[in-house]
Amino acid sequence: MDKTLGIYIHIPFCASKCSYCDFYSLAGCERLMPKYQDALVEHIRESHPALKGRYVDTVYFGGGTPSYYGADRLIELWDELKASGSVLKDSEVTLEANPDSAIYKELAKLRREGFNRISLGVQSANNDLLKLIGRRHNWKQVENAVIAAREAGFDNLSCDLIYGLPSQTKADWADTLMRVMELRPEHISCYGLTLEPGTPMYERYLGSPILPDDDEQADMYLYAVETLGHYGYKQYEISNFCVPGYESRHNMRYWRLGDYLGFGAGAHSCMDGARFSYVRDADRYIVGVLREQNIVDEYSVISNVERGSEYIMLGMRTALGIEENEYSSHYRADFAPIAKTLAVFAEKGWAVCDEGRWHFTAQGFLLSNLLIGALLEAQSGSRVEVNPWMKPAFEAEEKTKLPPDEEEIFIRRYGKS
Repeated sequence: MDKTLGIYIHIPFCASKCSYCDFYSLAGCERLMPKYQDALVEHIRESHPALKGRYVDTVYFGGGTPSYYGADRLIELWDELKASGSVLKDSEVTLEANPDSAIYKELAKLRREGFNRISLGVQSANNDLLKLIGRRHNWKQVENAVIAAREAGFDNLSCDLIYGLPSQTKADWADTLMRVMELRPEHISCYGLTLEPGTPMYERYLGSPILPDDDEQADMYLYAVETLGHYGYKQYEISNFCVPGYESRHNMRYWRLGDYLGFGAGAHSCMDGARFSYVRDADRYIVGVLREQNIVDEYSVISNVERGSEYIMLGMRTALGIEENEYSSHYRADFAPIAKTLAVFAEKGWAVCDEGRWHFTAQGFLLSNLLIGALLEAQSGSRVEVNPWMKPAFEAEEKTKLPPDEEEIFIRRYGKS
């Protein structure tokens, strides 16, 4: 069994909420920060026994806006995690940051303590578009944040971008890509805008003629793939590109079915053949941890059938793709129906097979949800339960409460429930 483990720590606090965001995040709730910190420290401390015999090699502070939470709090959490004795010295330690809160003094503190990767929420180089989607920063602040990160000693920087924004043209998108590449980040993520129910942008722009349609979004995506590849950023996952050697090790863990343990309100975990998540409510999380009450929102044991499905769904998101022997190790069944379906995709230019490994082309990535669905049908001939870490599918999935008879097992494995 692989003894490595990833850690995810959810910091839900933001200075303000972006109009497209439906992640669990809180604006104007600074009053909760001290107690939330107490709960996180206590939760990590109580989980030290679950880390024994494991080697933590990736840590990801996500949000929300972790850079808004403050370096001192983040370092305290990092120190508590290291106190478990399970963290490898060469771990990848990522901080999500927004340009308006990426301050040199704070970043320098974090770098000295062992944080070594920043994921910067840039989204666009167009100031008008940034205002339109509720971002607090402008392009000048992006440039200053990159300078601050470099001066603080960070040599692994990722920039997140969004295409398909309201009124955005292909020329706007091309300008954003070029200006971001001029900053020379090691990693770039490009996400197509999805209007999520309950967000201000959903209410305002659903069906709006100023929103780029599917064909226009597809053109932007293919342009990004071609342009980034031309300038040395290899595509290693549907939305992710990097200078060779700078893939996100933490995200690759998700896509390759590795184990990970989450802390914080709404955080997810997958360990020892079980998956679970905590309540998406900071107040309930705080009270639950500090008063030793139940904080588990969902819990399920992963079957071999589910593992096989996840291998297809997550593996086909990556440029590495899937392979027959690996598939058989997760799901003891014939690979032939899947290979037959992939061969049909290959005839249409959607997939290729390199040295026994199948993966999508850029055109195939555009159709990935549809094509992966067809592969799952080929696998089972019926609907297969989807992976809750694929966010849209997770939102549609029926929640599973922790069964009473599983409580003791859960506590023994992972600490407080």
